[in-house]
Amino acid sequence: MWVQKDAGSAIGFSDQDYIDAGAKIVVDVKDIFANAEMIIKVKEPQESECKMLRKGQILYTYLHLAPDPKQTHLLLQSAASCIAYETITDNQNTLPLLAPMSEVAGRMAVRAGAHYLEKSHGGSGTLLGGVPWWLHSGKVLIIGAGVVGTNSAKMALGLGAEVTILDKSLARLRQLDDIFSGRLKTVYSTTEAIDKYSAEADLVVGAVLIPGASAPKLLTKKHIANMKEGSVVVDVAIDQGGCFETSKATTHQDPTYIIDGVVHYRCGKYAAGGSSPDCHYRFK
Repeated sequence: MWVQKDAGSAIGFSDQDYIDAGAKIVVDVKDIFANAEMIIKVKEPQESECKMLRKGQILYTYLHLAPDPKQTHLLLQSAASCIAYETITDNQNTLPLLAPMSEVAGRMAVRAGAHYLEKSHGGSGTLLGGVPWWLHSGKVLIIGAGVVGTNSAKMALGLGAEVTILDKSLARLRQLDDIFSGRLKTVYSTTEAIDKYSAEADLVVGAVLIPGASAPKLLTKKHIANMKEGSVVVDVAIDQGGCFETSKATTHQDPTYIIDGVVHYRCGKYAAGGSSPDCHYRFK
């Protein structure tokens, strides 16, 4: 087993930890690609790494190919066997390797949204939790009731926001109504529902996933134009192309942009983790 030097340093694992477990530390990543039969990563391979792959090798990592035709083409050229964590299913037909990323993503989405609602970051100055007797709670719309959506709802309710969640699975909506004891509004997702609740929202979280396909553009440019000045949108579905028509990639150094007065937060690969692995949303 070969491990790239300092591969685990950011999460508290030293090179010595890997050596003690029987690994060989390699300085140049090219040596790993040249010798390993199986390569395990977290982030999708960069162009230079795709070009080092060869026929017969196995690659395990998050790929999110739907919005990335260039990576898809390079992987096909390599003739390696590339397995995406986000598509692996278990006996219950869920996506166990994507679920932890989705839990993090859902929680971070609301945290980021609350931050960028502040006036100093271009937001409306809305406090999601409100203040008793004089300041109403902020309104949060979550599109998709899977793992991302559920964790976003937990965070938003914890902050004291007024939460509405949309999905096309009545069974899932009933389940969430039971889990949260009626503390959030569950609504069957239609075009009319998105029209109504996005126009009222201070924060919209996109948590839609159609496994193996690009996410549908459910929040359109027209919806964005009709939203309140200084509201915020966070598109967690961006790894599958995004479910907002106005979503685009950004950087950590410059994570937001504004369209029609609406702040768009860090809509780019791994902006807030992966997309929801069991969202029952289906676009028609």
